[in-house]
Amino acid sequence: MSLEQQQELESAFVMHTFGRKPVELVRGRGMTVEDDQGGTYLDFIGGIGVISLGHCHPAVVEAVRTQAERLMHVSNYYYIEGRGELAQQLSDLLNHGASSDATPWQSFFANSGAEANECAIKLARLHARKHAAAGILAAGGDDLAAEAAAATAPRIIVTLDRSFHGRTMATLAATAQPAKQEAFQPLPDGFAHTPLNDVEALEALFAQQGDDICAVMVECVQGEGGVHPCTTEFLQAARRLTQERGALLICDEVQTGIFRCGTPFAFQKLGIMPDVVTIAKGVASGMPTGMCAARSDVAASYGPGDHGSTFGGSCLAVAAARATLHTLADEGFSDRIEQVGAYLRARLAEFPQVEEVRGLGLMVAADLDDANDANDVVARALDEGLLLNATGPHTLRFLPPLVCQKSDIDVLVERLRRLLR
Repeated sequence: MSLEQQQELESAFVMHTFGRKPVELVRGRGMTVEDDQGGTYLDFIGGIGVISLGHCHPAVVEAVRTQAERLMHVSNYYYIEGRGELAQQLSDLLNHGASSDATPWQSFFANSGAEANECAIKLARLHARKHAAAGILAAGGDDLAAEAAAATAPRIIVTLDRSFHGRTMATLAATAQPAKQEAFQPLPDGFAHTPLNDVEALEALFAQQGDDICAVMVECVQGEGGVHPCTTEFLQAARRLTQERGALLICDEVQTGIFRCGTPFAFQKLGIMPDVVTIAKGVASGMPTGMCAARSDVAASYGPGDHGSTFGGSCLAVAAARATLHTLADEGFSDRIEQVGAYLRARLAEFPQVEEVRGLGLMVAADLDDANDANDVVARALDEGLLLNATGPHTLRFLPPLVCQKSDIDVLVERLRRLLR
């Protein structure tokens, strides 16, 4: 079906929640996708950081095909092949580089990053309730006193200005961007916000409300906000303050995780060990899945019936995720991502129209000068055979597949020279 026919059908029958670009993509391989007219494009957005291994990686295609022929879905009422192995793979990756902090991690399987973050929010509040009740019982109090302590347990979750944690009602409330929230008021309460990398503001917030805080939730690098990394100092302060108050530190690694920033997870570059990590996007190379992973002592707060998902951890999702993680580990992507990411940042910095370049690994942003509208660059890039993304009026974001090579970046730079004014 042609682009024009698709546009007509979607205009009539699909909710208009996206401003789609005028191109119909029909197939892909590696860094390249093809439209319905045979035009090809180098993909530097990768499904918003989803296509870790490039389009239609043979290992993932084979894993999904084989699994689809055997069993697609049976629900979480039953055990299935591969889910335990996948959870162990995630635990090992989360402990990468750890020594004394290493501990088993347990995962809840969801379908998206927003769902993974919902799980983390619920876990933080439930953990605070159970921790408060357990403290009373350990001190010799009775069940009635324990119930009262649980009812008044901390419930505030601190997030950062310009953060993005999802579009469900709770994750939207956690997202500290008023422009995204206003149309959907009233939002769930129980969230407080503080500036990125402002240690004094975070310490002041804990001084004022620390007894009511059950968690701090951070993106180690703010993706939707324009690729703004947290400093090591700030994250270490968040770790210290949460430990002092018995609160949890949650790292939203939906976009930064699964080798996007070089190491398996971005927190591993920044000198901290969180209590909870949320995962999605690149973990299954395009098959919808997500995970909320928690250190085992925190995960123990959940019991049967406290949370659930019909589709989470399906046979197909597990197969795709296992193939993705095996390939990333077996082919030694970490060093290549570091090298290619550094090369991308260096080449972008060569442009006189680029005022700042930020990022870690293959999660990169370039701020353009006032003469260049980033959204206009993205639109015109289609004619140059590039898929790009803008996160603001003058900010380009680059999230290419992790198979990106320096030669792909050379092509990007050559074509960008024709696009920037």
